[in-house]
Order: sequence, then structure tokens, then C-alpha cells
Amino acid sequence: MHTFSNHPIGLLPTEENYDPNKPTIAEFYSGRDIFVTGGTGFMGKVLIEKLLRSCGSVNRIFILMREKKQKTIQERIKDMQQQPLFDLLRERHKDALDKMIPVGGDVSLLGLGLSSEDIQMMRDVSIIFHVAASVRFDDPLKDAILMNTRGTREVMRLGQSLKNLCVLMHVSTTYSNPDRYVIEEKIFPAYADWRDTIKLAEQMDEETLDTFAPKYMSFLPNTYVFTKSLAEQIVDEYREELPLILFRPSIVISSMKDPIPGWMDNFNGPVGLLVGCGIGICRTMYCDPNNVADFTPVDVCIKAMIVAAWKKGTAVIQSTPISPESPQLPVYNCCISNLRNCTMGQIVDMGKTLSDEMPLDKCLWAPGGGITQIRIRNFIRVMLYHILPAILIDNMLKLTGQRPFLAKLQRKIYNANVALEYFILHNWDFKNSNFIRLASEIKPEDNKDFYYRDFIEFDITLYFRNCILGARRYLLNEKDENIPKALTNLRRLKIVDKVCKFLIACCFLYLIFIKLDLLGLVLYLTSYRTKYNLELEAM
Repeated sequence: MHTFSNHPIGLLPTEENYDPNKPTIAEFYSGRDIFVTGGTGFMGKVLIEKLLRSCGSVNRIFILMREKKQKTIQERIKDMQQQPLFDLLRERHKDALDKMIPVGGDVSLLGLGLSSEDIQMMRDVSIIFHVAASVRFDDPLKDAILMNTRGTREVMRLGQSLKNLCVLMHVSTTYSNPDRYVIEEKIFPAYADWRDTIKLAEQMDEETLDTFAPKYMSFLPNTYVFTKSLAEQIVDEYREELPLILFRPSIVISSMKDPIPGWMDNFNGPVGLLVGCGIGICRTMYCDPNNVADFTPVDVCIKAMIVAAWKKGTAVIQSTPISPESPQLPVYNCCISNLRNCTMGQIVDMGKTLSDEMPLDKCLWAPGGGITQIRIRNFIRVMLYHILPAILIDNMLKLTGQRPFLAKLQRKIYNANVALEYFILHNWDFKNSNFIRLASEIKPEDNKDFYYRDFIEFDITLYFRNCILGARRYLLNEKDENIPKALTNLRRLKIVDKVCKFLIACCFLYLIFIKLDLLGLVLYLTSYRTKYNLELEAM
């Protein structure tokens, strides 16, 4: 069993460092109005649920939302509240759901698209969590700038208009400076001027901007990290005017235990890899198996965000002077790879083990395959194990009158792997002393709800088992009682897999023998003709 027991103890605070005069975390948030962007996203939903459940006296949480798929923001908030993530809240604190107030708007619009009425309604907001961002790696540069960079500027401007604001947290990413090996908890030099970049996005069309995007982005791997790095420059420039925090999570994946183990609402990161392998459609990946996969459970990340906002907010309210040792702009790298590590190879091995224990109902083929560091080998595998079977199965589906889908899905998987290639071929040294030290400043009364350092030593196999169970329940809508049936189906697929491999091997050998026979016949005829010609010449 893999455990996170080999962390360097010297990195961890050896004693508690809390201030007994500070209010508890729940007391700090009590009676406050909070504004959240990205509240309908993965991290945003977990943040809202945790605030309502563990800080029950919070006044209102305003959630920036836009109409989507012909649903109003009121309909969308109702749908969100019915998700399994909110089950515990509905059972114990049902009235708390009424504190979720949807506000019409869009981060990519000027002024966040807020109406004057909504701005007036939010005049008492004292805490802002800016979580919204487009996390797509292949977004056009124009769209990414307007969403991730200009949107951050608009949040800063909203913060300036709030007289009671005591903390504004901007959520970035540890990969916002990917061309550096060591990522410290500080702001790095800009890749471009954020003001000029916003003007370009506002004035130029999408195609023209994309033409010179690679050069303008200093050849960073994608538009996401470039525009997030510019957003950090904006936060840094507003540090004198606003009570700001820069929070950088690494890859955020399924919850460890709070409020439910394994909760997830997307296929990003290692969980998507495990599901793809479990279904049998992902059988090869081009990367170094020894590369560390830096992931953070979402509940660990959210607890740290709430604690960091509490620390900054209480310091602002109490007018605590900033010590020379503390950065004026607090930066937290929310990552734990230097405390425990899990390699890509280990994740794949765990996926194979777990797929035998709890296979997916939607398994299309017996799980298999692996990682390779040879690009051409990976390409051959993609053609043989991904593309050709997808075309074959889709044609079979067409013949039976069903809708083909596998070739399209494999194309998405291939594009996703290409987009991730830069990140799975490189390692980074993330410094996280501020993030680790934060846990030691929690008051004893808050340990039950907000202590988050217990992630350092836990059973990684058990965690990923919960991730697979969570994927079954919340992503694929599969029931736990179907696992025995899925096991039977997996055994059947393994037999089919072995039979197919045997038949393919036989066909391959048969073709070789036929070619050898043909070659022997050619050689025989050639030698016979030569002998016959020599006999004629002798006559």
C-alpha cells in the first residue's frame, strides 16, 4: 500500500502558532456578505457548501451566474443545490441554502455584467473569492484574455467600490509561470503588459490575435497559463489599494473526505486518466512515468482558502501591522508534492489494480496499456489501440442503428493529451512554506472543521479507490450495487481480449509463413531458371 509517510519533517511547523485574541473562523465569517465568482464551478461549489455548513452564521453568499442552456440563474441555483455535494447541508441546515443568492453577470464582460440594482444589493459585501476562470488550454487568446485577465481587473474595480471590504482572494494556479523550475510564493516578472494585452483583445479580431499569439505569449504552452500570469500582475498592482490574497492551487481533484469522500464533477486530472483506463479507451500515454503528479484534494484546497481569508481579514480589521517577514501580498502555493509524491507510473499501476476491484459498468474493453517515453511508440499505440478500434466499433454501431461516438471521443482524448504534454513531461519545485504554516495558525476550536494538514499521511490507494467510487457515482451515474455485475462483465471482456490477441498473433504468424513460402518459391524458380539457362548455354 502506498502512503504519504515519507514527507520531510523539517518542512512542517513543529508547534501551534495561533493568536488567542483572534476570533474563530466561524466568528469571523458570522454576519458577513460574501461574493463568489466561479461559484458554479468545481472549486466554487465546494467553497460555498463549506462556508454554509461550517460557518452557518454567514449572512448571504452572492454567486455570479449567467443564464445557460436556456435556464435562468434561479433555475441553475436550484439545480446546483440538488447535487450530491449539498446532501449533508440539505439534511442538517436546509435553511442555509436560502443564503445562496444568484446574481446575473459574466466575468468576461465589463463591470462583470452586473446591474446597478445588484451592485446596490451587494454594497455590504466584505469578502470576495474570485474563483472564476476559463481552464481550457485551447481557448482563443482573445477569449482567454477577456475572461481570465480583464475579468480579474473588473473584480478589482468592484472591490474598490465596496467600503466594507476586508479581504479579496484571487485564485490563480501554480502553473502560471511554467517556464521556471522553482516556483516560490511570490510574484514573478511579467511576460507582457496586462494593460496593452487587454487593449489588444478589445480591439483586434480573434483570428488576427491568434496569428501572433505564440510570439506574444513568449511561447508559453497555452493561453490559460499566459492569461493567468497576467492576472497575477493585476493583483500585484492593486496590492496597495485592496486587502488582497493570491492563492495558487495545483491540480485540484476529488475530495478526500469533506463533505463526502471522492466527490468530483469533472474528468480533469488523474481521475479522468483513471476513468479512461477503466473504461478501456485510454491505453497509452506519452510521458515520463517517474514524473510527479502534483494534485491536491479539493476539500484540502477549500479549507486552506477559507483559513487564508480569515487570517488576512482579521489582520485588516484589527489593523495589524505587516511584519517585515511577511509579504505585503500574501501568496500561497497550495500544493503538496514536496511533502509526499505520487508519480504518473504509480497512478497508472493503481488504476490497473483498482479496475480489477471495482470495474466500471460502462467498460467497453478490458483495461490495459501503459506509459511510454518513446514518441513514435506512443503514436503507433494510438493508431492501433485508440483510432482503429474506435472506427471499427463506430461502424458496428452504425450497422445496428445506434449513434457512433467513440471516434469523436478518442479525438478529444488525443487533443487533451497533446494539451497536457508539456505538463506531464516536466517537473517543478513548488515552494509552499506559507501554505503549510497557515495550518499551524488555526485556533484549537477550528481544528475540527478547518484543519487540513492531515492529507500529508494517508493511504493513497484508499484515496484513489474513493476517487473511482466517486467517479462511478457522480460522473458516470453508476450504482455501487452494480459492481458484482461489472466484475462479471470485466471477466468476460478479459477473455475476449485474450482471444482477440491470440487470433491477431495467429494471423500475423500466418502471414509471415505465407510470405516465407512465397519467398522460397521465388528463390526456387530463380535458381531453376538460372540452372536451365546454364544448361542451354552448355549445349
